[in-house]
Amino acid sequence: MNTRIAIVDDNNFLIKSVKDKLSFYSDISIAFTANEGYQCLERLSHDMRIKLILMDIEMPRLNGIEATAQIKQKYPQIKIIMLTVFDDDENIFKAIQSGADGYLLKETSSPELYSAILQTLDGGAAMTPSIASKTLNLLRSPLLLAHSEAEESVKLTGRELEVLEQLAVGLPYTSIAENLIISPSTVRRHIENIYKKLQVHSKIEAIELAKRKRII
Repeated sequence: MNTRIAIVDDNNFLIKSVKDKLSFYSDISIAFTANEGYQCLERLSHDMRIKLILMDIEMPRLNGIEATAQIKQKYPQIKIIMLTVFDDDENIFKAIQSGADGYLLKETSSPELYSAILQTLDGGAAMTPSIASKTLNLLRSPLLLAHSEAEESVKLTGRELEVLEQLAVGLPYTSIAENLIISPSTVRRHIENIYKKLQVHSKIEAIELAKRKRII
């Protein structure tokens, strides 16, 4: 059976490199490529037969970790392997949190990449050996980032808290504005302040972090 996969990377040369690595395997077909997360989500909306995505991390607009979280929320059946040059604890930790099914470095050879795809499709968690070792270390001794997040107290104003709570239940800016009797531009300004205080870049990140810190 032919397995349809997608490649998401902002570097077209690297996309071609991955395509070349997989060109030896007739049971794998590249259904589409995308240069950032929003583009990937748009293409997925037209082709939900994708079984697996090879996802870069550092990309414009919507990065790979944020895109992974959104894709897993909308299409939990799609497997996602991070394929990146980053091997630091923070990116590994965030990728796993976002729902990534595997984590490979871009230096991965053609046979290793193919094997990782099959392993992931079969329910495994494919990882470059050095990444697997770091992941075990993270499990043995929780990431300092997690400790600092728990220890740091985020000071949101009462109005910011109201906006965040309504954002968490899925209300659009216009409805929040009506409920709080403020303008949509004021809602946007509050949300920008919330993002800055929580040090996040998206609504999903803000809500997840706020829940983890028990702010909401």
